[in-house]
Amino acid sequence: MNIRLICFVFLLGSSSAFGQAVQLITADEAKQPAAAAKPASRAITRGPAVKLLSPESVSGQFPFKIGFEPRGESKIDTASIKVEYLKGPGVDLTERLKSGIKPAGIEIPAAAAPAGEHPIRVTVRDSEGRMGTAEFKLTVK
Repeated sequence: MNIRLICFVFLLGSSSAFGQAVQLITADEAKQPAAAAKPASRAITRGPAVKLLSPESVSGQFPFKIGFEPRGESKIDTASIKVEYLKGPGVDLTERLKSGIKPAGIEIPAAAAPAGEHPIRVTVRDSEGRMGTAEFKLTVK
């Protein structure tokens, strides 16, 4: 009986360690001024579509999901994926999200960020070298 209890406590502690939230944006990064705006591209592109699949307004720990839709017979080049926080000189968030990057998109079950509006840009290329990009504001309450 004691061995079962010890195993249960060990597994309970282990699962909470694996379930830790990914710190998407730090408090110091959130305090930076907005990055200089880039002119919007108005060209028609056949690059992959990038879509925010999780809600734009969240609170506490939240799931962070982005979907990629390649065009035609092309495939997503996962090595080309870049996620940027558009504050200050810009902060590359890609490494923080590495564990959730797949050809279909990015999926982080639990992410965290300080309260506020957080502008994010996601860029991806397909196997034919065509680029797709999307910008959105994640609002954390």
